Amino acid sequence: MLRIAALLTALAGPAFATQEYILPTLFDVTGVAADDVLNIRAQPNAGAEIIGTLAPDATKIEVVEETKGWGRVNSGEASGWVSMAYLAYRVDVWEDGELPDGFRCYGTEPFWGLERQAGQLLLSRPDMEDDTRPIQAVMGTGVFRDPMRAILAEGMTVTSTRAICSDGMSNRLFGLEAHVILQDDEPMMLSGCCSIQP
Repeated sequence: MLRIAALLTALAGPAFATQEYILPTLFDVTGVAADDVLNIRAQPNAGAEIIGTLAPDATKIEVVEETKGWGRVNSGEASGWVSMAYLAYRVDVWEDGELPDGFRCYGTEPFWGLERQAGQLLLSRPDMEDDTRPIQAVMGTGVFRDPMRAILAEGMTVTSTRAICSDGMSNRLFGLEAHVILQDDEPMMLSGCCSIQP
C-alpha cells in the first residue's frame, strides 16, 4: 500500500501540475549564443525558408500558437515559426484582474484601435476624435494564466478570447479575437484582434 501511495505522489508532480502557460503569452529567447540569432521560419520545421530573426537577448516575444515544438510569432508584416527549445516563458504576463502592459486591439471595416493608457481605454478611429473611457473592471476566467479577458469601461465592454485571428491587412496572425461593444446613443460592435507584444 505504501508503494502505491509513493507512486501516486510521484505521479502528482509535473505531469499533473498546473499548466505552465496558455497561449498567447510572452517568451524570452534563451540558449542562443551571443553572436548568433534565432531564426523565424516560414513553416514549423528546421528546413523551411528563413523569413526573419530574433536577437539572442530578445525578450517579450508573443507566441500565438504552438505545434510540434514550434511557436508562431509575428515578424514585421509576416507570421512565422521559431523553435520552442530556444524560448523561455515569462510568468509575469497574465495576472488575475490585470492586462499585460502591451495589450492593444485593432480591426478593419471600420478601422479602429484600442489601447490601455493608465486606468483608461483609448479607442481611436479615423472618422472620429479619440475616445477615452475609464476602466471599471478587468475580469478573467479564474483559470491560472488564462489570457481570456472581459474589460468593462464607461459605456464600453471589450472581450478578448483565445482564437487565431487575422487583421485582414497583413500576413500576421494573432492569438486573441476582440469584440468591442459601445453602449452609446447609437450602439455599435467592432471586431478585430488583440496583441500583447510590447
